[in-house]
Amino acid sequence: MSLEVIIGNNQEATEIPESWLTALETVAHEAAALALENAAEEESPLFFLATLEVALVDDATSDQVHRDFMDIEGPTDVITFHHGEIVIGAEVAKRQAAEYGEPLAREILRYLVHGLLHLAGHEDTDPAERATMEAVQEAIVARLWTAELRERLSA
Repeated sequence: MSLEVIIGNNQEATEIPESWLTALETVAHEAAALALENAAEEESPLFFLATLEVALVDDATSDQVHRDFMDIEGPTDVITFHHGEIVIGAEVAKRQAAEYGEPLAREILRYLVHGLLHLAGHEDTDPAERATMEAVQEAIVARLWTAELRERLSA
């Protein structure tokens, strides 16, 4: 799989070191491969993408994208577009990480994996589908959250 991954920090509300973006871009290739191995659909968008763009955004932007494209009010964790864009709510990630006692970088990684799984055909609107998707997601995050990655993300 030859996938170009571009992760941009498009917000200032939550501090995200530049080194995190580089580390996440690197691990995104393995995450995408694992998402494909666990694809819910054979012809899912992730199979055909050449470029994946990930944007970290603030609550205001997340809320606007959520309203504009899903007609849902309020900021959210992840919005995935089948053309290869994942929008991650950095402020949502910060709040969720604090609530669950997780490092912020791991929560952002979780959202990246979540978006990739959507691109691999997983859905989370139905409770059974959500449970399946979350199980696959957490297995991938656990596999990727290595000592080497933690060290790169602690900088």
